[in-house]
Amino acid sequence: MADPADEMFLIKILIRLITFLLLLALIIPLYFFGKTWWSAREYAKEYDLTQVAFDVASHSAEVIVVLGAAQFDGRPGPVLKARLKTARDGYVKNLAPAVMTVGDGAPGDRTTEAQSGKRWLVSKGIPKSRIIAITQGRDTYSSTVAYTAAMKSLDLESALLVTDPYHCLRATTMAKDQGIKAQCLPTAYGLANIDNSTLRYLTREAGAYLAYLTLGRRGIMISEETIDGLIPSW
Repeated sequence: MADPADEMFLIKILIRLITFLLLLALIIPLYFFGKTWWSAREYAKEYDLTQVAFDVASHSAEVIVVLGAAQFDGRPGPVLKARLKTARDGYVKNLAPAVMTVGDGAPGDRTTEAQSGKRWLVSKGIPKSRIIAITQGRDTYSSTVAYTAAMKSLDLESALLVTDPYHCLRATTMAKDQGIKAQCLPTAYGLANIDNSTLRYLTREAGAYLAYLTLGRRGIMISEETIDGLIPSW
């Protein structure tokens, strides 16, 4: 017959183990949630181009990379347009001598996110010769592989990624994993900027970042098209 004291000891151990696992399940997501939130705030503060004392030299890169988002028959959607405006500001500020637009089109599209972005930037005065359209990538990972490969073929080592603040951490981490020195110039316009981004978007990005780090350094593939669904219409 089992000793009641031994049974009680095992029960206590089991309770402690379950408690530990539950705390771990709570702490890990909260850590990544906090890290995503903090990184977004830090990038938004550091790369605030309206600062009088903003130091261009210490924040410059060899190329500005605009990560793709939805376009509609050649017209950038709200998220992509906000990113393009920010990239234009960075180029005018001399943060980089060239711009890369990245992104494929959705099935049935007549053009791509990259081409749509390039046309918009040209219409705003950036020379066509200074813009490279990388017409590949339907999610952050495949886009990163595409533009980093293009950068390496051009002997470029550093990039300033333009994307939404809560997307900065995941995007720069992927770029660094591909051997690129990456920083983030977060979107300064629209409802995806740091002041207007939603809790739902933050939660989504924290989860995607956690998935990327834990699932073979690749994680789940989330189409950038879904970003528009997380942001209220303009």
